[in-house]
Parts: sequence; structure tokens; C-alpha cells
Amino acid sequence: MSNVIATTTTAELTAERLLHLRDRNTGSCGEFLTQENFVRILGLERKRSERSGRRFVLMILQSSLFGVATTAGLVGRTRAAIQGAIRETDVQGWYLERDAIGIVFTEIGSAETTVVVDALQKKITEALLASLTANETDRIRLSVHVFPDGPNDEGPGAPIDRALYPDLTNNSNGVVGIAKRLVDITGSLLAMAVFSPALAAIALSVKMTSKGPVVFRQVRVGQDGRRFTFLKFRSMYDANNHEKHQEYVRRLIAGSLEMELHAGTVFKITDDPRITSLGKFLRKTSLDELPQLVNVFRGDMSLVGPRPPVPYEYECYKVWHRGRLLGVKPGLTGLWQVGGRSRVGFNEMVRLDLKYARTKSLWLDLKILLRTPLAVISGDGAY
Repeated sequence: MSNVIATTTTAELTAERLLHLRDRNTGSCGEFLTQENFVRILGLERKRSERSGRRFVLMILQSSLFGVATTAGLVGRTRAAIQGAIRETDVQGWYLERDAIGIVFTEIGSAETTVVVDALQKKITEALLASLTANETDRIRLSVHVFPDGPNDEGPGAPIDRALYPDLTNNSNGVVGIAKRLVDITGSLLAMAVFSPALAAIALSVKMTSKGPVVFRQVRVGQDGRRFTFLKFRSMYDANNHEKHQEYVRRLIAGSLEMELHAGTVFKITDDPRITSLGKFLRKTSLDELPQLVNVFRGDMSLVGPRPPVPYEYECYKVWHRGRLLGVKPGLTGLWQVGGRSRVGFNEMVRLDLKYARTKSLWLDLKILLRTPLAVISGDGAY
């Protein structure tokens, strides 16, 4: 049996309400859940953990034998073995129908993560060995995912553990995902052709009005926490200090600025001395974003999606903030861009992005794209 340990960090619901909803959906604590119900309960437990900070463990047992008709008894014996090894408050069910069984170990306490993981793996492995044949256990791949548990070995900007978010990521590569990618490729190529005169004129203007490269390149955080090189026309003076912006971002995400500023004020630095005169115009009209059509064509970004944060912003995120990048690529435009931009507070921006991640569709993308020109022309919230 192979073991993979993955950890990540990230509740509006109390444990009591979670259990109530679980029992209402399944009828009893010991019942084996369908994929739909298991994923729903996992999402509720994740939200609870986000708020309380109390960890839980997701264990996934995956085997191609679970879907084979001749080994139908295997699923029943595996379920029985698991049931005998978990607590009444723990949950088991299909993580992926006829492919992977999931177990949610709730409220695992404050013990060292490795100690908890080792103990749970040992308990489940021993239970399986007592009920299954050696060949059957060898065909089961076991992985453990702890949530939340702080930065992993790759640092605070490490990619997100997708296994903990099946409700947000399971459909990202389906028919809608393929169609969305085709639209991105076609749309970015057409846009680059249509805007080619503007691209050339802006590039020449940037070169003539200030020293430095025409295109500004910056590392940004994309889908599932993966990093990529972000492109835009340079709107700032070359080689300037970003410490002011880093401090601003830290305070904004921490909430201090949202408490200091009244509703309707701007949640972005205005009159930034680092921005050139041309840069102010480019930002106001969003023309500085046009090189990101190349990012869309490459597949780093989409035409519609959340804006990609810089790494130092991402590292300040609370656990629930990270959901805005789950299962969706960052985009040129999105619900935030057409709904107020810098006049919308940070947490509200995240909620808009989470809403998009949950409800994304080609029809929603089309509506956002149609609203984008008006948002750009009005310049509302752009700085």
C-alpha cells in the first residue's frame, strides 16, 4: 500500500450543526455516504475548520478494484473494516464514485501532525490487512491530507492541495473546462489581431516617455497556487521600491484598512508616485492589461477569472481567501472588475471570486465579457 502525505492550511458552521446536517442527509452517523453527500460534508467540515482553526484529516483510499464487478465484495469488506476503525463522529463515503473511498477524521486535536497521520495510517492499514487479502491491500493507494496545518515544506506560497476541495475542483477539467479553453485560445488570438495597432502604439509610447522595458514581467500566483510570469505594459518608473505596496497589501488583507476606510472609499493606493503620467492613463483605461492576452493564449490565464495576486499578497491570505484560485485560472476580467473594482473591499472581492468559482459557466463568462467594455469606459474604481 503506497502512502502520500499532503498538508495544507485553511468555518462558518459549528461542529454540532455539521453533525446535524450530516445526519439529516444520511440518516445515521455510520452510514456510507454517496459522493455528493460526502463532498458536501467535506466542504462543511472545511468551512468549520477555516473559522475555528481546528484541524481535520482527509484520508483517501483509491483502487481500480472498487469499480470491478468481480470484486464487488471488496467494497463491502473495505467499508466494514473502516467502520470498525473510526470514531462515531468520523465520516466515510465515496470521495470519487467507484474509484476512491474517503474518510474525514474530525477534531484531531493539537498533537503533532506527523504523530496523528502515522497513528491514523497505522489504524486503517491494520484494519484493512485484517479484512482484505494481501493482493487487495497492495492495490489500494492511501493518501492523507491535513487541513488546516500551516505552510508545508514548500513554503507559504506552495500550491494548494486540490484533494481537499473536490467541490470546487472536480469539474475544472470537464466539458466546460475544455470549451472554456477553446474560447480563451480563439478569443485571445482575435483580440491580439484586432488590438495590434493599439499594442504597437502603446509600446512605442511607453518606450518614448520613460526609461525601462516596454513590458513589465512579474511573478504572479495562478490556479491552485501555481506561479507564472505575468505580463502587462509598464506603467511605473523602472526599478522602484515595492515596500509601500507590500505594507498596504498586508494591512488591507488583515482588515485594518477596511476598518479605517468608510464604505465607498478606494481600497487601492491612489496618486502613487511610482506611476508615470502615461501609466495613469493606461491604468485608468485598463490598456496596460492587453499583454495578458499572451498569458491567456499560453494557458496561464483565462479571459474570465479572478485577478492573480503577487506572491507576497498570497502569503498574507487567510485560509478561506485561497479558495478564489481553486479550480479556476486567473482572468483578464471577472466579477470584481465589472462590479466596482477598487471600490470593493478585499473580502468582498474574494467572495465575488468564490461565487464565480462555484457557478462558473460559459454563459456567465459571456455576461461578464459583455459587461467589461462598459466597466473599462466608465473607469469606475480604476487607478
